Amino acid sequence: MNRLGDATSPYLLQHADNPVHWWPWSDEAFAEAKRRDVPVLISVGYAACHWCHVMAHESFEDAAVGDLVNEHFVAIKVDREERPDVDAVYMSATQAMTGQGGWPMTVFAAPDGKPFLCGTYYPKAQFTRLLEAVTEAWRDQRTQVLEQGEAVVEAIARNPIEGGGEITKELLDHAVERLRADYDSVRGGFGGAPKFPPHMLMLFLLRHHQRAKDADALELVRHTGEAMARGGIYDQLGGGFHRYAVDATWTVPHFEKMLYDNALLLRVYNEIWRLTADPLAQRIATETAMFLVNDLQTAEGGFASALDADTEGVEGTTYSWTPAQLVEVLGEDDAGFAADLFGVTEAGTFEHGASVLVLKRDIDDVAPEVQQRWERVRGLMMATRRERPQPMRDDKVVAAWNGLAITALCEFWRNYTEVGDVADVENVDFRAIAVEAGELLLNSHVVDGRLRRVSRDGIVGQPAGVLEDYGCVAEAFCALHQVTGDGRWLAAAGALVDAAAERFRDGQGGFHDTADDAERLVIRPADPTDNATPSGLSSLVNALLSYSALSGEPRWHEMAERALSTIVPLLAGHPRFAGYAASAAEALLSGPYEIAIATTDPETDPLLLTAIEHAPPGAVIVAGHPDAPGVPLLAGRTMVGDQPTAYVCRGFVCDRPVTTTVELTTILT
Repeated sequence: MNRLGDATSPYLLQHADNPVHWWPWSDEAFAEAKRRDVPVLISVGYAACHWCHVMAHESFEDAAVGDLVNEHFVAIKVDREERPDVDAVYMSATQAMTGQGGWPMTVFAAPDGKPFLCGTYYPKAQFTRLLEAVTEAWRDQRTQVLEQGEAVVEAIARNPIEGGGEITKELLDHAVERLRADYDSVRGGFGGAPKFPPHMLMLFLLRHHQRAKDADALELVRHTGEAMARGGIYDQLGGGFHRYAVDATWTVPHFEKMLYDNALLLRVYNEIWRLTADPLAQRIATETAMFLVNDLQTAEGGFASALDADTEGVEGTTYSWTPAQLVEVLGEDDAGFAADLFGVTEAGTFEHGASVLVLKRDIDDVAPEVQQRWERVRGLMMATRRERPQPMRDDKVVAAWNGLAITALCEFWRNYTEVGDVADVENVDFRAIAVEAGELLLNSHVVDGRLRRVSRDGIVGQPAGVLEDYGCVAEAFCALHQVTGDGRWLAAAGALVDAAAERFRDGQGGFHDTADDAERLVIRPADPTDNATPSGLSSLVNALLSYSALSGEPRWHEMAERALSTIVPLLAGHPRFAGYAASAAEALLSGPYEIAIATTDPETDPLLLTAIEHAPPGAVIVAGHPDAPGVPLLAGRTMVGDQPTAYVCRGFVCDRPVTTTVELTTILT
């Protein structure tokens, strides 16, 4: 029987009616394989994955394929977003065996879980032949099959990074030079097709620019940011970014929209706007924040994981347009304007003569009448698009990704505060929304002092939090502490970094991705490289630096420095896979700065606004009444001469207190 009917994962529920007798990941499934003496088929994917849907329709919904699988295998379906630990182990095996990875991931393993054959998407005919070949090999070549599994496990258990080193300016300068060499100077970004948004590298380059005064690093980020914002990877009508572009020009995307991408890109565009006052960056940051609120916020106050790539089984139909559709919606005159503006042609850039909308002209610094026409046309097109079939939403709440979103919204709210807009866009209070999401994580996902990975409809799931959950949520709680002045957020962050230090350390300065009391897999994963999301190590290091600066406890700073030292070879040799760790390293070299503003006006005091405007990489900022309870940075910080006073420390060494914005600017710049 198919055992997915009681799953909470939307991805598993998509397969609950398959003729394949799926099991969820469980000890019972492996015990059944051992009892029957058959191999295990492990299929890993996620709800918004286009090719996962294709393989499901072609193979897993086919009765003949189901009969073949059921007779010769125990089949296990895994949601990679719920079980990133399982995904990490078998993705390492897939990459080791094939040289590449992706989803859907298809793994054949012995009943003890050791993988002996791995791949990704298989068309139905090829998948059927593969099932037959594996069945035959299991029957006739068992010894060789098991030896292959042992060899794979031995290979993926090896530490991919040997040695260590010191975090230095020269190391990070070298990393930037490596990135420049890989940079696409024409179209922005790194490498060719497919092209993914390099958000973590952009955050690193922005911090590097601030510390090293590297204008070229800033230009790389600005250029890439503009190219993505004008490309089809950005939703020109509804806001928010798609997962990646299938081409090198950012034109045609893979259409799923992921929470983690949009949270990280919100931080990027917000920072570009803060540093350059670029109106395009301001608009994209604002629209991306609104996308998080309008499209991904759940009834419980968290953020859903993703919007699907497909609409009713077809990719892109919600988002693409033909010239005839523009005429039908807008009339001849405005349709011509829209076609020219959005690059909609008779030939099309997508499928069946349709085009993905790109932005061919500047609309952020134009005459008011052009701006008004743009807004009217976009509004009419969006109203029509809402009437089309819409992609499914994966509404499970993932702790780590919600942490990324909370941090992004806190930074965005602060930036609006600094420019005098009171963070109120379309009557949305982004700080209150960030707090609400934080409450969900604190009240539902923290169970007996430990994090749970996912929840849905307010009900927390069983999968334990992995290291990235602890790091991203602790960093988010530090961000909430800074924008609210509420000490309970700092206390909650401290509890999480305590738990991470106790349960995840590897004894060599680094960290495992799973806790010491987590389910035992064929290896205990410990991957320091960034992938679609920040690695567990880089997430935790960023949280450790923020928490240390806010709490005044140097041991967490030392732990972060030691962890970063273990991946110096990665930073030196492969910086494209260590952007989030490199951004933490920039904060480490910068101090990070600890800025406390003693004031009776903790919302809009000019000293606070100056601190936000000129904050160095990784700086923490708190503002409030002297000796505010639960805020260590304000302890003993009085107002000099009854005037608002700024206290600036760097690496736990403090400058003299200042009372003017000029003095504060001088210290920070």
